[in-house]
Amino acid sequence: MAFLLMSVTVLHLITLAMLFIATMEKSWWTLGDIQNTDLWYKCSYDNSSGTWLCASVNESEWLQSVQALMILSVILSSISFMVFLGQLFTMSKGGLFYFTGLCQLFAGFAAFAAVLIYTFQKREILQNDTELEKGHFGYCYILAWVCVPLLLVSGALYVHLRKRA
Repeated sequence: MAFLLMSVTVLHLITLAMLFIATMEKSWWTLGDIQNTDLWYKCSYDNSSGTWLCASVNESEWLQSVQALMILSVILSSISFMVFLGQLFTMSKGGLFYFTGLCQLFAGFAAFAAVLIYTFQKREILQNDTELEKGHFGYCYILAWVCVPLLLVSGALYVHLRKRA
């Protein structure tokens, strides 16, 4: 039982870290080594100075919904972990971690909705045909997709996890 508890805790921490990186890093859409676009900034590499020049992205309703859902997912997963730690020390023997599991499941559904919106509405979000033709999804986008099943699995594990002595 201790191994399962440690495994779920490590899975939760890894998923939370990946979710945070996917939300904050600069690579949801990329054009090789010359331009990256994330949920917050559009960065272009300046060859003359050798630095990245970043500007805020053009806000669209779709992008704002992706931003809100990813932030919601990070918040729900963080709350889920804090509640889990609290329940671990205060819950009576035999109790189930329902609230922790539900928060984690909702975090998974929020991340799922965010990446689906970004996938299907990338034309409206990026608003540049050159970027769409030459670019591709970056590692943060892929990381967000990887987080979805991990969040859902850990949420299901929390719902079925029972506190022992």
